[in-house]
Amino acid sequence: LLVTITLASCSEYQKALKSEDIKVKYELAERLFKEGKFKKSSRLFEQVVPRYRGKPQGERVTYMYGKSLFEIGQYFVAAYQFERFAKSYPKSDSLQRALFFEAKSYYMESPRYSIDQTETKKAINKLQGFINNYTDSPDLPEANKMVSELTTKVEKKAYEIAKQYNTIADYKASIKATENFLSDFPGTSFREDAMFLKLDSTYKLASKSFITLMEERFEDASSAYRTLIKFYPESKYKEEADEIMASITQELEKISK
Repeated sequence: LLVTITLASCSEYQKALKSEDIKVKYELAERLFKEGKFKKSSRLFEQVVPRYRGKPQGERVTYMYGKSLFEIGQYFVAAYQFERFAKSYPKSDSLQRALFFEAKSYYMESPRYSIDQTETKKAINKLQGFINNYTDSPDLPEANKMVSELTTKVEKKAYEIAKQYNTIADYKASIKATENFLSDFPGTSFREDAMFLKLDSTYKLASKSFITLMEERFEDASSAYRTLIKFYPESKYKEEADEIMASITQELEKISK
């Protein structure tokens, strides 16, 4: 019986795909959508949407098509369809949900932090726009959580770039990248790490400088140490930072003599 039902269902689906009757396609697509069979429904909606554009059913069909695409992981195409829905039906009761799923589609496409974060920044902008426009939305907690996660990813990428410069001994670039990082992300969870990184890079730059530049650069390193300890007196880097500061003090004493 199960095999018979499955075969009949597949046969119905194949016939609908090949049918010229748009109503047949629409009715089966909607039924499959309600049953959670999004891959099949998306293929039918793909054929149906152009035919219903400008008609009363167009709003419903376009939304279901976007949602079907989202459910099967076609996030870029889903985002496009939800954006199109928002432009075509700005007064729709489903507008808020469409904009949420558009933003979430970009979130789902955000790559791991080590990859270029252009898509992540786009997702943050979309989610922040949704948060700003729908302050009473039931989706607000999830939207805020996604923004927080994506922001941390962007911050980690920027911090790792500064750290990489330090690793390859390009200390000037590391210092500049760290300063930009602290300026761009003042509330970052990597703030303590970045402050220590600046201290480390500044100290190493001073150590490898010409004698005429050493005093000024060791003073810069000393300043970086004081800033770290001021904001994080019990820093997880305190022991290492204290050792660096002791070396800075010794170097400055040598120079003064």
